[in-house]
Amino acid sequence: MKNSRKLLGKEIKLAASPLSWLFISFALMAFIPGYPILVGAFFVCFGIFQSVQSGRENNDILYTVLLPVSKTDAVKAKYRFAVLIEMLAFAVSAIITMIRMTLMTQTTPYVTNPMMNANQAYLAYMLLIFALFNWVFLGGFFKTAYKFGFPFVLFIVISFLLIIAAEVLHHIPGLEFLNRTDTLGSTTMWTILAAAVGISVIVTFISCKVAMKRFERVDM
Repeated sequence: MKNSRKLLGKEIKLAASPLSWLFISFALMAFIPGYPILVGAFFVCFGIFQSVQSGRENNDILYTVLLPVSKTDAVKAKYRFAVLIEMLAFAVSAIITMIRMTLMTQTTPYVTNPMMNANQAYLAYMLLIFALFNWVFLGGFFKTAYKFGFPFVLFIVISFLLIIAAEVLHHIPGLEFLNRTDTLGSTTMWTILAAAVGISVIVTFISCKVAMKRFERVDM
């Protein structure tokens, strides 16, 4: 545990690309009406990808495993850094969503918005995109700890299919409630968000465990 914390510090101070921090600002897309705001979650993941890419080019993984730490600690540090960035972006989006659901709930551009509105469903989809990134990209990267092209392309395809599905669902009769702006008191919407939280935690946890086993088999 102590090594994992120190390695997380290394990720933040040495391995992290400035773009990982800068791209947290894409969570502000939650304020934009008439735009597929879930794309902001993709860009947050793209920022994390930049750190992994930078680390690969600078032999960060090799440097890490040469330290007096285990390979599993190196994997956990990468996952913890990714989750840190994701949760910071999620916190920004959650604050904006609460503002839109309270102070701006009757604002015309949002009420008449044909695209996804910021509500609990939006936050749930955001968590699912992060879970996909952790499973598909990070888990795929640690098969070799070097090749990341295919895992990231696969993540792009799957994440945009989810974004498209999320934009379509609220236009289906009976599912219009998914795009309402006044759902602060909706038990259904909070249940959807709670389910997404559970799925995201479980998927990320399992992905990390699988990645650790994969990386143990990698000959550096």
